[in-house]
Amino acid sequence: MSELKLDSSTALVVIDLQKGISLSRELKPHPSERVISNAARLVNAFRARKMPVFLVHVVPSSEISLRPDADETPSMPPGPTPDDWSDFVTEMTPTPSDIVITKRQWGAFYGTDLDLQLRRRKISTIVLCGVSTNYGVESTARFAYEYGYQQVFAEDAMSSRSAEMHELSVKHVLRRIGRIRKTDEIVMGLG
Repeated sequence: MSELKLDSSTALVVIDLQKGISLSRELKPHPSERVISNAARLVNAFRARKMPVFLVHVVPSSEISLRPDADETPSMPPGPTPDDWSDFVTEMTPTPSDIVITKRQWGAFYGTDLDLQLRRRKISTIVLCGVSTNYGVESTARFAYEYGYQQVFAEDAMSSRSAEMHELSVKHVLRRIGRIRKTDEIVMGLG
């Protein structure tokens, strides 16, 4: 594994660390507390170096939700969505320098201005973390790969509903389109 060196052309993209997703589900292999704590370390390290932080959350909308004919429908909380479902967890509270991206589906690129905002800042590398590894993170990563971004994945700052889902994504998809690292390695790579 090569030593990680990240420069000012790098941004952090945090996926779905919001109350309705991160706090309402059991995550594996890393519990939500660890994912949030490690993501907060990355956010603070990027902010301290004045490097861009993109905070992504999904806001459900019955009017524009995708409704595929599928054997298993995407899960949403039963009944009406709580008012704070899309709010970021406290540790991810946006600051004026952060860029907030609102998405309506799994990935953070489609139907948003994420690509435009990254390119305007001359970003060529993104560090990705958040939940779920095999949905929001992987979907975003696949688009990023197709758009030509270099990627680093904070393996211990992302998780899924099961350890198997997380591991399959990390071992069979993400490592083919980027570098898998721990939070400590990424923070050290920022210099």
